[in-house]
Amino acid sequence: MIQVNNLSMQFGGQMLFKDAELKFSDGNCYGIIGANGAGKSTFLRILCGELEPTKGEIVIDKGIRMSVLRQDHFAFDAYTVLDTIIMGNHRLYEIMQEKEALYAKEDFTDEDGERSAELEGEFAELNGWEAESDAAKLIQGLGLEESLLYNMMSELDGNQKVKVLLAQALFGNPDIILLDEPTNHLDVYAIRWLEDFLADYFGTVLVVSHDRHFLNNVCTHIVDFDYGKVKMYVGNYEFWYDSSQLMQRLLKQQNRKAEEKIKELQEFISRFAANKSKSRQATSRRKLLDKLSMEEIPASTRKYPYIGFTPDRELGKDILTLEGVSAVDENGEEILKNISFSLNRTDKVAIVGKSEQAITMLFKILAEEQEPQNGTVKWGISTSRSYFPKDNSEYFNGCEMSIVDWIRQYSTGEQTDAFLRGFLGKMLFSGDDIYKRVEVLSGGEKVRCMFSRMMLFGSNVLLLDQPTNHLDLESITAVNNALTAFKGVVIFTTHDHEIMQTAANRIIEITEDGVIDKMCTYEEFLDWKKEKNLD
Repeated sequence: MIQVNNLSMQFGGQMLFKDAELKFSDGNCYGIIGANGAGKSTFLRILCGELEPTKGEIVIDKGIRMSVLRQDHFAFDAYTVLDTIIMGNHRLYEIMQEKEALYAKEDFTDEDGERSAELEGEFAELNGWEAESDAAKLIQGLGLEESLLYNMMSELDGNQKVKVLLAQALFGNPDIILLDEPTNHLDVYAIRWLEDFLADYFGTVLVVSHDRHFLNNVCTHIVDFDYGKVKMYVGNYEFWYDSSQLMQRLLKQQNRKAEEKIKELQEFISRFAANKSKSRQATSRRKLLDKLSMEEIPASTRKYPYIGFTPDRELGKDILTLEGVSAVDENGEEILKNISFSLNRTDKVAIVGKSEQAITMLFKILAEEQEPQNGTVKWGISTSRSYFPKDNSEYFNGCEMSIVDWIRQYSTGEQTDAFLRGFLGKMLFSGDDIYKRVEVLSGGEKVRCMFSRMMLFGSNVLLLDQPTNHLDLESITAVNNALTAFKGVVIFTTHDHEIMQTAANRIIEITEDGVIDKMCTYEEFLDWKKEKNLD
């Protein structure tokens, strides 16, 4: 158990959060959410002792072992993968090192024998005999080969190191696990394995993540960092989001009687509690939800950008046809081969595949920024396209324009400055923010500018290559809602599982030899691949 008492943290002259009172219990998973810069990662660093808070204390029961997902990918380059994972239980690793040093001595004394017997006893208590097999199970679950256990960490690529460090954090049954963005760089199968692992985990988990699907599957509670305050709510992210939106609507209807408000809220909670068949911890969570009162539902003060696309004209019958498209990279190696498919006017297509480079090349070809090596690409005459590139640097680097001047480039003569200021306000650029130079904007602000640009075009086909990179949960939710509601054709790729599942009605996988094309949801596609042993 972790008890947080009167915790405050001031950083760089800014109060991140103040007077936090929280209790984290065994058997629960706590999702840490909040806008970028709200203090989520700082909070985890305080819990594990890396930072001292400005005020307050953290109380952890004696004898508790805490494990933390490390972010430094080069810290263990001098060690083998196996040693790196076992270091997740530092005491076990110390025992193994001391044992090895003792048994290597030429003059092994009686005292050494007594010491080695003590170490062997503690080694067995810590499941040391199973350490190697446990480490192998962890990396295999995360999609790595068991043979990598004996490689040096310096020999691994970045994605492999991420998985090894995650295995380190999960190793040895720690009592508390702190995870900061654990799904970054994980494929969907590794994420599924991690969800199953955490669902069966007996201890306490605190996780910071922008992956809403992951938060929905693993979290029993949400801890919300919102405008200097930290509050805990029962339920997963979906429940937190829906209930906070409901509360906002209720608070805007002050003329309604309190009894009517409570009744509506209770009906909402009842519907949610009754529809928990897909939740892994349904029984315990339903008991907690039954205890909720109106005062316990969050009324968030955070803001969501408005993202919405309205086509200027309807699509005709012919949308897009690709026949035998191939392309090479800058080294002349073929990364697209025999890509053929056609689109219908109701398609919302998620592009998936092992090679992000190949997918980005396909989007550049569709956006007519790159010519294919072979094959044809034919757009219907009724289509108008807007393209969201994975790399937007060419739109901002060296540009000294203000935000409002930048967006004016893409507006029509009918769109006045007052309209543009209001438009940017909906995208959370308000007041003097609109006069900031675009070259100094953060990654998330540049993405919001790119969406603003796209919305002005009124296109009926959207091409989006990783549109959620650099975005917080609020902006990702806004993107999700916009793509779901859009009345035109969408072709997109993203790491966000929830958008893939809710926005796409067709999945096209780019393979080494062509495409796999299925009219289905993302989850149905994954299940189909599993049945066919195509993972």
